[in-house]
Amino acid sequence: MTIATFLFALLGAMALGAPIAFSLLICGVAMMIQMGNFDTQIVAQNLLEGTNNYPLMAVPFFMLTGELMNAGGLSRRIVEVADALVGHVRGGLGYVAIITAAIVASISGSAVADTAAVAALLIPMMRNAGYSVPRSAGLIASAGCIAPVVPPSIPLVVFGVTTQLSITKLFMAGIFPGLMMAVTLAATWWLVARKEQRGNRRPPFELARFFSSLRNGVWALVLPFVIIGGMKAGVFTPTEAAVVAVFYSLFAGLLIYRELDWRRVPQLMLAALKTSSTIMFLVACAMVSAWLITIADIPAQTVALLQPFMDNKILLMFVITVLVIIVGTALDLMPTVLILGPILVPVVKLAGIDPYYFGVLFIMNNAIGLLTPPVGTVLNVVAGVSRESLDSVIKGVWPFLLAETVLMFLFVLFPDLVLVPMKWLI
Repeated sequence: MTIATFLFALLGAMALGAPIAFSLLICGVAMMIQMGNFDTQIVAQNLLEGTNNYPLMAVPFFMLTGELMNAGGLSRRIVEVADALVGHVRGGLGYVAIITAAIVASISGSAVADTAAVAALLIPMMRNAGYSVPRSAGLIASAGCIAPVVPPSIPLVVFGVTTQLSITKLFMAGIFPGLMMAVTLAATWWLVARKEQRGNRRPPFELARFFSSLRNGVWALVLPFVIIGGMKAGVFTPTEAAVVAVFYSLFAGLLIYRELDWRRVPQLMLAALKTSSTIMFLVACAMVSAWLITIADIPAQTVALLQPFMDNKILLMFVITVLVIIVGTALDLMPTVLILGPILVPVVKLAGIDPYYFGVLFIMNNAIGLLTPPVGTVLNVVAGVSRESLDSVIKGVWPFLLAETVLMFLFVLFPDLVLVPMKWLI
């Protein structure tokens, strides 16, 4: 009965056009009324406690890091290094896009922001070099989905907060799957672009040019190692790492590259805060539902529904993965994490599945959902930047979407592909 109230209230509010955050709040209130313990003080307390969380402070700081990187020239220098390294090979700018997206992802952790930045830098280059723009846009959109998986992923921060899992361990668990996503995209691009006769009018590799770009871009390239290495060594927490990243980007943009005008900093802070406030309000509203999910013992009811699959970990993961794929076509990444995370983590723990392994695959699944219509947030972003129709971008993205989906199911069928590197890194 409680699950029915949860679903009816949530889906009903969404169907009436209520924003996701308010739908979560309405859902929580409906559950309280159904349980006969409605109390406005409890609602207000959970709203406040939802954002009064130290790890969540990482969100605005990593958002600001991305803004400072783009304005300060760090993102452009990462592109220049990747271009000097692999830009000369057949389809080279595609590999440049993948490498750039992976490096930028390991600094800011936002799929939408990273995709917009990489697309703005590379799509004009790929268009001028004769590449198929829809295919290029599809590749960049797929590469942007690496950001939610690798540290310092903002969705992993939110997932860790809502499920009470260690964010540092989630970050370390996401490194290898994120790298495998990049490798998979590179292999798919090779298959797709090897017959492409256009896009090959690039200057040959020059060692002097490579070392020159490396020298110019070293400050940008060092930042991921500072963030990940500092957390791995225990020097700072993920939240402290976000603050370090902000000051590092500010220092490099103002004093090293001198492309960042200090008068623009308040404007960049405002842009980061606007995006962060949306996420924080979502988390606050989700905490009301999360508290009631625990009180109503919905995870136990979910276990009862999934009982036929509980004895087989791989089969259970397969069923959950398919369920999340379906939900991901209709909901954006963050709402799906906030709604399903608190329900599914107790289930997988009871089944004996490593929660950090599950967390990374859950976020990877939701990241792939950013490429699936009708929502497809990342698709809409890259379509807007490339000035291509959404239909043409969807046609361009499908080989890469399929490749990432196959990789995800490989991780489901062979958990050690994630568990072994994860245990070594953690």
